[in-house]
Amino acid sequence: MFRAGIAGATGYTGIELIQLIHRHPQMTVGWLTSESNAGQPISAVHPVPWDYPLIPLAEALQRTGDVDVVFLCLPHTASIEPVRAFQATGVRVVDLSADFRLQSAAYEKWYRVQHSAPDLIPQFVYGLCEVNREQLRGAELIANPGCYPTSVNLGLYPLARAGWLSRKVIIDSKSGVSGAGRQAKLLYHFVEANENLTPYNIGYRHRHISEVEQVLDAADPRGEAHRYYFTPHLLPVNRGILSTMYVSVPEGVSADDVRERYAETYAGEPFIHLLPPDQIATLRHVTYTNRCAISITPANPEEPDGPDYIIVATIDNLIKGASGQAVQAFNIAAGLDETLGLA
Repeated sequence: MFRAGIAGATGYTGIELIQLIHRHPQMTVGWLTSESNAGQPISAVHPVPWDYPLIPLAEALQRTGDVDVVFLCLPHTASIEPVRAFQATGVRVVDLSADFRLQSAAYEKWYRVQHSAPDLIPQFVYGLCEVNREQLRGAELIANPGCYPTSVNLGLYPLARAGWLSRKVIIDSKSGVSGAGRQAKLLYHFVEANENLTPYNIGYRHRHISEVEQVLDAADPRGEAHRYYFTPHLLPVNRGILSTMYVSVPEGVSADDVRERYAETYAGEPFIHLLPPDQIATLRHVTYTNRCAISITPANPEEPDGPDYIIVATIDNLIKGASGQAVQAFNIAAGLDETLGLA
């Protein structure tokens, strides 16, 4: 039985992790941390039936012997020193922040802060399970992918791997409000978000573009750098991400070729749901699950200058986009059935 610590347990990803661990037949909760609610039980912060006490992170760092794995659900830049401390005691770490997803130069470019532990970055495995499963086996340090990049990378990876991904890719993504976390900002208030649809960080600005570039450009056997036009939107729902991607493929690649490539790439994947040709992926295919639903739709064949295909990929941003993927990556690293605790 593996004992799990969760640092930052009162956020949306933290509470989701607690629920997943309770469904996991080989994992239990060791301790939970919260700086603002330390001294209270988790049931005083969220309407849950568990009374686990919340402790400060400083106390957790003195109780590393109580856990086998730590899930870090901390703000960006806040995970770096705890990672070093937990690693020194031999505790496996799954970091849900962006602190170890990118190489140092890319991190500093997109997060506008110098990385204080560049020596640790090469020791992390990027936890996109369907792409990096073999690297995850036995991994002690895992960087959990971002939610938007999970949907985009899984949606486009088969094309990139085949060398069929067009140089320019248009990505239109929409996320539920929980993707912004629990912080109080005007944009996320009910009256601002409800019955509204808000694009933000449009152009070459959103930090998650870096993860898309890192995964898909590396997968392309041609060594080609692609240009991703990524527009995220705030969707007035609690949870879920829907990414619509417009791509072209090389001349001579047929619709059957494309579908066969996706089927071959994701054959046997327990959490990839490749939809039949007459269906389009929606949030209801995936919410409250660890699945990614993907649909492939040919674009207008009468428009030779437009995109060839419209790929739609959907995930639950709190599960496959965060906590569920973290548990899946841990399962693989620990040599367990990767579906344990997940639906």
